[in-house]
Formats: sequence, structure tokens, C-alpha cells
Amino acid sequence: MNSSDRPSLSVSLPYWQDRDPMDALVVAETAEKLGYHRVWVGEMATFDAFALATALGLTPGRIPLCLGPLAVDVRSPATIAIGAASVAALTGRSVDVAIGSSSSVVVCDWHGRERRSTARHLEDSARILRGLLAGEKVDFAGAVERTKGYRLRLAPPRSTITVAAFGPHALAAAARTADRVVLNLVTPEQVSRCAALVRAAADEAGRPTPALSVWVTGAADPTKDLLASVRRGIVGYLRAPGYDAMFTEAGFGEVVRLAHSGAHPREILSAVPDELPAAVGMFGNETVLAGRLEQYRRAGADEIVVVPATSAEDPAGHHTLATIARLDHD
Repeated sequence: MNSSDRPSLSVSLPYWQDRDPMDALVVAETAEKLGYHRVWVGEMATFDAFALATALGLTPGRIPLCLGPLAVDVRSPATIAIGAASVAALTGRSVDVAIGSSSSVVVCDWHGRERRSTARHLEDSARILRGLLAGEKVDFAGAVERTKGYRLRLAPPRSTITVAAFGPHALAAAARTADRVVLNLVTPEQVSRCAALVRAAADEAGRPTPALSVWVTGAADPTKDLLASVRRGIVGYLRAPGYDAMFTEAGFGEVVRLAHSGAHPREILSAVPDELPAAVGMFGNETVLAGRLEQYRRAGADEIVVVPATSAEDPAGHHTLATIARLDHD
């Protein structure tokens, strides 16, 4: 699909609140048929990532899988390594791993856990995973995370490690430990800034610069209902540290201030214009989509991960994925 001078083009399974979670299965099948580089299998409120990845991996096809980002405050490095090794052993697929910090709602409210020194926790977890995923017995005591004496009993999957990061401390931690950094819901301008921070931190640590993946939500020729679904998914990010500044810079300061005021989510949603998700995604006809792909490439993305907006008429996001695949091939 991709020429040698272009970033990889992958797909992340979407979990839209108003869509059937089973849509994820048909999205993965569509990505396989259209020749995308790999499928990212995250988790939040519906599927366990390892269970879904195993189900996908047992279907016909060989597309590689990337599991996550998995929240380090919810899953220990050992459980992540065991899960990745389980998926690889049961499916025979190539399995990579991504970790991240998730949100306070997920970590504290849903799981009853504490968020602890995010950047240090990501770094500790990545260092432990580096050994475990290679089949080593790991003894490690870090600032936040520790393990002693465990080694995988299954064949080590030798997964690459991706760290989801956004703020400068997390980006620096990712640069020191990861094979790849992933960004989500970012403008091309923010991608450029994050890429520069990662390069500088990797240079300071004396290691190669990790590759940069960018999740980009998109839809070809979107309907009003589809855009409404996308807007709903962004509401929770409007007052998140860092994201609020990015959206303000992009011209949506009034909506950000409303979110910070404590207004009800319904009121915030009604104030979010279609132009806001378009600032951190790609929505429109082929010309618009081609232009956005090029902007993210020029900003420094080594892998563009399409998060397709789905609908009742197109539960697989086929129109969007086929259009973007064709544009990438052209």
C-alpha cells in the first residue's frame, strides 16, 4: 500500500458510544482486506483488549496487531506481558504493545486506582516490559513500578513498545524508553512540536529517536449524525491539561472555557462546532482528506493510524477506509 517514502497507514478500532461494540470486528476485517499495515486494539469501556485481539487473530488473515494503549495504572507490566504473549501464542500473529496513562475517570472512578507520577510510571513500565517481552527474568525497582523474579512461560512475543504521551515529561520518558511514541487527537502543529521534543530527549539520552505514530479520527463525506458522534467523543478532552491549550490555540477557546466552567456535558456538546474535531482529524471529500494526510506526514508522522467514524449505514467504516487507502496508494 505504502511507497517507501511514505509513513505506514494503519487502523485503530473505534469504540463510539452510540455504536454497537461489535463494529470493531468488521472494521478489523475491512482493514485486513484493504491492506492496511496493522490494527491497533485499544480498550476503555467495552472489550478487554487481549480477548478482542485473540478473537481477531483467530479469523482469516495475517495483519499484525498492536495492543493498547493499555493504562499503566490499571494493568501491571507482568499482566501486559502475559496478555501479549497469550495473544501471540493463541493466534500466531505479530503482537506489539502500547502503554499510556488513560484518564482520571477510567483509572480512579472506574477502576478505583490511583494515578501515580505519570511520566515515571510510564518509564518504569516500559523498562520492565522491555525485559519481560524478550523472555527475560526481570528484577526491577523503579520510582513507581517494581517486579521480581517473573519470566514468561509462553514464548516471548518480542513485541515493540509504544508509549502514548502528550505532555513534555511523558514525551521525554517515552523518548528514553520506547520504540515508538503515539499521539492522539492532535493538530499537525502539535505533532511537529511533540516530534521536536521527542528528538531532543532521545538525543540527550543517547538513543535513536523513537518512531512517531499519530491516531487521526476521520470520515469520508461525513453525515451530520456521524459528525455529532465524533463531537461527543471529544467533549471529555476539552478541559484535559495540554489538550485545553491546544484547542484554545486552534481557535476554540470559548468552548474550552465552557468546559472548565463545570457546565453539563450536554451543554458543552451543543457548543462544540464541527470545525473542532476537524482541527484534530480529517473529515470531508477526497481533496480534504488528501490534504490532511499530507499535513500529518509533513508534521513528522511515521505512521498515520486512522480511527474511522462508523455509522449504521457503514458499520465497518468501509467508505472512509477505502477512500484513504486509495489516496495513500495514489
